Amino acid sequence: MLFKRRETESFGQKVRIWLWPRRSISRSLRYFAKRILRLKATPHAVAAGVAAGVFASFFPIGIHFVIAAIVSWLIAGNMVAAALGTTLGNPLTVPVLWGASYETGKLILHENAGGPPAHLGAMLHDLSFAELWNPILKPMAIGAVPLGLAAGLLAYGVTRWGMTVFREQRRKRLAERAGGHPALGTGGKIGSASR
Repeated sequence: MLFKRRETESFGQKVRIWLWPRRSISRSLRYFAKRILRLKATPHAVAAGVAAGVFASFFPIGIHFVIAAIVSWLIAGNMVAAALGTTLGNPLTVPVLWGASYETGKLILHENAGGPPAHLGAMLHDLSFAELWNPILKPMAIGAVPLGLAAGLLAYGVTRWGMTVFREQRRKRLAERAGGHPALGTGGKIGSASR
């Protein structure tokens, strides 16, 4: 193969790269930001899509894309931006997001400050949804709503502001290129040669 690696990566190396990219997390974040800013949609649609994705990341069930798509459709958001917004719920952040949702849900439900039930491992092994609902999933789902709304509103504001600034700067750059090109005159036509 033309672009095949000389040395194949081990499973451990693939997992490490999946959790921590080769070129750093900040570069990956800049890449996602550029992908969002360059979407061909209105600033509201892009910001609403990102907000829907961020909102969906707080929920305990692993169907974030479905939740993000439904919420994005309801608020006239961009589906691609919603999918990109769900990247907030990644393997590094999910324990924090779900833990915060669980604790917030317990506060809202006025439950005692005890941890998860002692037989949680057995319930997870049996995948008994009915047994998991009251002690785990119900507080997480209820706690996810206010946290997701707050994070989604913040993401909407930041994304909408970023889209507006990015597009304004891009418009100015394109105007400068069109007006300041050496082969173009002030009217934007090719200058005539002196006779």
